[in-house]
Amino acid sequence: MERHVHLLGILASLWGALALLVGVSMLLMAIGALVEVADSAGLAAALTAGLFLLVAAFALIWGGAHLWAAILLRKRKPFGRVLMLGLGVVNLLMLPIGTALGVYALWTLLTNDGRRLFEPAHATAPR
Repeated sequence: MERHVHLLGILASLWGALALLVGVSMLLMAIGALVEVADSAGLAAALTAGLFLLVAAFALIWGGAHLWAAILLRKRKPFGRVLMLGLGVVNLLMLPIGTALGVYALWTLLTNDGRRLFEPAHATAPR
């Protein structure tokens, strides 16, 4: 199961990097639309700029969350498991790659072996 968690961390990093790339691209498109708004003050350009900014913000937050989850998974932090499970559930709605990542995350992190990797070490000394 150690290999699966490691692979999940890599896949989450790649998915996060792609989301960040989309976010930066949409941010650049929003800047272009804002320049158009400044030139002609058209309603369509303003709505387009707002929509691009909204998508850019969502993509940047989404990508950052995946990168953060990947870092926490590699360090075997319990919050990384919880965060990746939450992201995995939402990823199920993003066909087809997000669905595959979500299913793999849920399968990896919900098994008993996967859960044990993230449990804090308990003291074995008798009290």
